[in-house]
Amino acid sequence: MRGHGGSGRIERAAGHAALGLLGLACLFPIYWIYATSLRAPGDVHDLSPLPWPLSLDNYSDALAKNDVAGMLLNTTVMAALSALGQLLVALPAAYAFAAWRFRGRGLAHLAFVGTWLVPFQVAMLPNYALLARLGLLETLAGVIVPNLCSALGVLLLREHLMSFPRELLDAARMDGRSSWGTLWTVVVPNLRPALAALGILLFITSWNEYFWPAMVLQRSNSVIQLGLRSFMGTEGTDWGPLMATAGLAGLPVLVLYVFLQRHIVNAFVRSGLK
Repeated sequence: MRGHGGSGRIERAAGHAALGLLGLACLFPIYWIYATSLRAPGDVHDLSPLPWPLSLDNYSDALAKNDVAGMLLNTTVMAALSALGQLLVALPAAYAFAAWRFRGRGLAHLAFVGTWLVPFQVAMLPNYALLARLGLLETLAGVIVPNLCSALGVLLLREHLMSFPRELLDAARMDGRSSWGTLWTVVVPNLRPALAALGILLFITSWNEYFWPAMVLQRSNSVIQLGLRSFMGTEGTDWGPLMATAGLAGLPVLVLYVFLQRHIVNAFVRSGLK
């Protein structure tokens, strides 16, 4: 028994060591971004792991060349409205799939799954032509509107709602609450961890999006992802300000995760129910 317990501890220690090494490997690129951004402009190509002497010249240069604060604000607004819109569309759709019984429900669910499997690039040109007719090119609304319906959001929330206690829904109906009232007063309060986890996932996806904003905002560097390309030219890449801007672009997502990490953990550990 002692030998078995000792081998178990060794296996756990080896597993923790492997996970620690994997975590360090994932964190190293992020560390290198900030390490490079804090080097003196003449030491940007230095390969030493610790930047020394520390310098903020790359940050001041990036702020002088671009309106980084304005781009971060625009990107935050774009990502937040896109994530919020997708949640507001996905929530009632997932609730209908999970709580209602109607003819063709399985077929409609398969249709949603099918739209998720279709790459966005397939519908990109029709969306672009529609935005041109609506006069939404070169606007943040043009980036947001085509992404308001998230099949992934519907599917994830439906899985959480399928395990939602039916007794609570039946009790709400017996109290005389409408389906809309049941959704917002009974379902949503118990679904906050799952909504927070999905919200941050949608926010990060919208924040990292480059190709679609580059098509809609062709002549504008109004979002931070497009602002990064201003440091890349035919004469080469200005790595110092580029890394400084990339480091600033990662801070809002990090702050969002720090504030919502408890909800994210609850969503995975407790299946979205308190």
